[in-house]
Amino acid sequence: MNAQTLLPSNRISSAILFLTVAAAPLPLGSADPPTIALWCIVLGVAVIFASPRALRQEHLPLVGLALVVILAYGFVLHEQIAAHPWIAQSHPLWSKAAETIGTPIPPSVSIARNQPYYALGAPLANMLAIICSFLVCIDRDRARQLILVVAWSGAAYAFYGVVVYATNPARILWYEKLAYRDVLTSTFVNRNTAAVYFGSCAILWLLLLSQKIRYRLPAGRIYWRAVLRMFQSGPILLPTMMLLLCVAAMLMTNSRAGIVISLMTLVLAFTLFFRRDLSSRTAIATTLVVGAMIVLVLLQILGGNVSGRFDVQGLSDEGRLDVYRSTLRMIADHPWFGTGLGTFVWSFPAYRSANISVWGVWDRAHSTPLELASDLGLPLAGLIVFAWLIVLCVLVRGVWIRQRDLIVPVAALAVAIVGLIHSMIDFSLQISGYSVVVFALAGAGLAQSFPSINIDRSGEAVVPLKTLSTIKTLVRNL
Repeated sequence: MNAQTLLPSNRISSAILFLTVAAAPLPLGSADPPTIALWCIVLGVAVIFASPRALRQEHLPLVGLALVVILAYGFVLHEQIAAHPWIAQSHPLWSKAAETIGTPIPPSVSIARNQPYYALGAPLANMLAIICSFLVCIDRDRARQLILVVAWSGAAYAFYGVVVYATNPARILWYEKLAYRDVLTSTFVNRNTAAVYFGSCAILWLLLLSQKIRYRLPAGRIYWRAVLRMFQSGPILLPTMMLLLCVAAMLMTNSRAGIVISLMTLVLAFTLFFRRDLSSRTAIATTLVVGAMIVLVLLQILGGNVSGRFDVQGLSDEGRLDVYRSTLRMIADHPWFGTGLGTFVWSFPAYRSANISVWGVWDRAHSTPLELASDLGLPLAGLIVFAWLIVLCVLVRGVWIRQRDLIVPVAALAVAIVGLIHSMIDFSLQISGYSVVVFALAGAGLAQSFPSINIDRSGEAVVPLKTLSTIKTLVRNL
């Protein structure tokens, strides 16, 4: 078996995947339905062209997990959309409306008829992204290329954001900003999503920088004086500059949670990458503590506006905890199938607490897990949470067992942590311009969390020496 027969058609799929993750943040974060539909079509074509022949036995449980999630999604959406659901009960609002107007109205599980069908685009794009990336990035070269594409595109968006902030901060592309006119958002509408996006790109640049440093140092020990001298060289200087650019763009968003989570995860990613070079658990703990102190100093020196927001507003925006309580009441009234995918904006007013300010429309729960539970019901939301826990466990396993290409599972784990933690208190993973990037990196990390098939320069698969000796022993025994 050679490399050409192993992954013959994935060149097309990888090109489409790379184009998608690079361009997804551009059209205002890809938050509108037409753009999301475009990415679904593009990623669907990429999945069609992706070859599954490189899948190995250890990959099959992850494929099975993806199929279970897809089937569960399909079942819940059928119940919410179908005129005659199999087991779900219709929303009582439809019968009350029929009584009020005196005209029969076909019932529906969803509070807004057919809305789950129109809201399917974002989760579908995420699922296609992780599947395509998983199939493509079984090839270790493609996985590394994906990291470079995301890192360089993030640096380009950061540079654009800084330039626009310095010249005309009230504009985003060719549009006039309706909000966040005094902070950097680059091509995103919301500063919080921009913060975690640039924080994720900063993590990738930190890992690329760490990889270059690691290659130039002896194994098993870090010589910090030698590391400091390396920053004068071109190969080290470039990723350092890109790292600082992404960090600067992140700080200029003034997002409290996005900045703090990203900076802490930068420390975690650095520690995980150099875990084998740290002599003991004490050294690892010391690295984490020192990193946390550097984060606090950085926030005080360069993140003055963020610190000011903590002083004025504290850890939570006004009304957010009341929104969470109201959402929990929604979940309690519709625990099995929810009120319909994408219907939070219509369902929430009936549960809106009197403690929440009357100004403004809460079109999102500002907590993705809670909104999933209110829209889709507790069983499916619980399955999604369980699937993510499996993904994180596999990525942690990859970080622990991989020696070559360690950057891939570490990058996927760190970016997934940023996205997941931030989405618990906001909606960053509900913005496709960011979520597609996170899911694509997660797919690459999952694919590279298992030992790779070695390919030599001639294209022939190289069987490990231990395997060769085992085969020879079996032949002699025969």
